[in-house]
Amino acid sequence: MTLSRGARLALRAFTALGLAFVYVPLFLVVLNSFNADRSFGWPPSGLTTAWWAHALDNEGARQAVLTSLKAGAGATAVALVLGTMVAFAVQRFRFFGRDTVSLLVVLPIALPGIVTGIALGNAFQVVLKPLGIGLGLFTVIVGHATFCIVTIYNNVLARLRRMGTAVEEASADLGADPFQTFRYVTFPLLRPALLAGGLLAFALSFDEIIVTTFTAGPGVTTLPIWIFTNLFRPNQAPVVNVVAAVLIVLSVVPVWLAQRLSGEATAH
Repeated sequence: MTLSRGARLALRAFTALGLAFVYVPLFLVVLNSFNADRSFGWPPSGLTTAWWAHALDNEGARQAVLTSLKAGAGATAVALVLGTMVAFAVQRFRFFGRDTVSLLVVLPIALPGIVTGIALGNAFQVVLKPLGIGLGLFTVIVGHATFCIVTIYNNVLARLRRMGTAVEEASADLGADPFQTFRYVTFPLLRPALLAGGLLAFALSFDEIIVTTFTAGPGVTTLPIWIFTNLFRPNQAPVVNVVAAVLIVLSVVPVWLAQRLSGEATAH
């Protein structure tokens, strides 16, 4: 399709406007982390790196980062196992309710986070409380895994569809048992999809706040919750800017790597 010069200019203008709407606020957050003033004033009265040193010395922020890393790693590990297994079942086997299973796996990421959070919070109270298990890091990991599974499932399912079964059948014809075929043929072909899905799942978990609010018990504070809690405390505002800037970087890097890996997987 050939666009007129006016249409191309309009498309470029709307694209630039959309990108500016998304990224200018992020740029302001990073810039404010170097603001010499304690407030969110604009323009900055001066630039300083002192708040970065304060952030490194903030025990609450360090613990929140550690908690988010644990939750993200745990949720990603659970999602990798379950998402891969479901993808294999849906793609390689034909059974009654196959499409329904696929829909149920994808549904959690389509539901509003507050609905998922309330549902999980109530479920944990009913199921875990009688067993003496309260809300904590474990329930946060389980809650995050419910939507992290979707990214693994979609990546692995797409990769399995592109792979087909010819290479695995050839491996079996050459005498390899199922375990050897999976280890030397299937897994190497799936590795880029698993890495890409795992990075996206970790990024989703690391940034999550709504589901975490309903599944984290007392004393469990992830980084997004710490930022939200301290956002309107005047003494903490500069440190929050620094932590938010770090969070932007930690969120962008996994997504960028996942995109690169997905591109490589598609090319192969």
